[in-house]
Amino acid sequence: MALRGKHKKGSVVFVAALSAAFGLQGIAAATTSHPHSQPPVNLTLWQNLGNGDQAQAVPVLIKAFEKTHPGITVTNVPQPRANYFALLQAAAVSQSGPDIVNMWTGLFTMQYRSYLENLKPWVPASDIARMSGTQWSSVGFNNPSAPYVVPLQQQFYIGFYNKKLFAKAGISSVPTDWTQLFADCAKLKAVKTTCIEEGTQNLTGEFYPWYNLSYLMAGVLSPAQWEQLYNGHIPWTSPLVEGQLSKWHQLFSDGYINADALTATNVQSAFLKGKAAIIIKGNWDTSQFTQSLGANVGVFIPPYSNKPMKSTVEFAGNGFAMTSYSPHKQAAAEFLQFITSKEAGQIMAKAGLIPAVSGVPVTNSLAKAMVGLVNSAHYTVYPMLDNVTAPGVVNAGNSVFPDMLTGGTSVSQAASSIEQAWHQLAPSERGHSWATYSVPA
Repeated sequence: MALRGKHKKGSVVFVAALSAAFGLQGIAAATTSHPHSQPPVNLTLWQNLGNGDQAQAVPVLIKAFEKTHPGITVTNVPQPRANYFALLQAAAVSQSGPDIVNMWTGLFTMQYRSYLENLKPWVPASDIARMSGTQWSSVGFNNPSAPYVVPLQQQFYIGFYNKKLFAKAGISSVPTDWTQLFADCAKLKAVKTTCIEEGTQNLTGEFYPWYNLSYLMAGVLSPAQWEQLYNGHIPWTSPLVEGQLSKWHQLFSDGYINADALTATNVQSAFLKGKAAIIIKGNWDTSQFTQSLGANVGVFIPPYSNKPMKSTVEFAGNGFAMTSYSPHKQAAAEFLQFITSKEAGQIMAKAGLIPAVSGVPVTNSLAKAMVGLVNSAHYTVYPMLDNVTAPGVVNAGNSVFPDMLTGGTSVSQAASSIEQAWHQLAPSERGHSWATYSVPA
């Protein structure tokens, strides 16, 4: 968000008192089919999308909505990512917040749903059915017809590589396993090129480890086993987990990741300027890559596996939700209904993104390649690890894993710290399945 754009996630601890203060409210009316009968209404929309492709698409979506819904206007209010959820919580306490919010899906939605409205009575089932990934914002992740969030796009965590730099190092194809990755990084280092560029998030100023963690765990665990990682049946101190973390650290200790990984800024700019061969992140800035590098940029799967990697991380990582205290629910529902339309999907595609609206084709070449991994190559699809890991564990990982990568903390110490964070969760936050997760009262 998965910052999908994803984006630092889970950095704010949930205020449990909100659960008691704001239970799910009853809904008395369904979405109207007569938007033109609306009196003048101004909706306020909060989002923390930064300045990437998604953020650029939001004003276009709003303009298109307002054109077909006279009498309803939408005020777009960008918010800082670092304390976005703290601001939402404070606004919920005073019931003075926005009508529509950008929300991350998975356990983030479940964590904050005390001030979100279930959309099943408000957005027609036929419209929700057009959207991919709505189950990931429903209770238990098993009811796609009753989401709290309408997804904006399908997101990927993925690797981007500079084809020109690969050719300069004599690399003719992308690596598909650990052995090939280390060999290719050695070749790139030999021609004085950084193999993998890492750094801080532009808007938070902190290193975010979960793009890499998603592929590290996909390299040794099946999607079903991720649920066992969530519920504790597979501990974070498992040799499988620690083995993957050790190899990630080795990439750094061998000099294949930039030495200033925890403090480097403008990492995306460094990649676009040809200073590094690989960057691993979300797909929400894809159009900037194609605009800057053209045919010299490609996508590939971070090959964190002892055998050829045939898995990818694809997820409806974020979208828009309605607040439970909004005084304009009917108008807000009409905006969310518009997000499910073909027109909205085409706006997302034009921005270089992958529409969540079924049947709307992608237009960006890199986006097409990502979709092809699933639709043509039939790679195994994983969710975003940070979206399906208990927020308390995500918070611990944000603190521990960056220091582990650079050697400030040993792998065993880091794994033990994450395991301890898991044991400190409330029982409802580490039940036997994702479906049993609930916010502690």
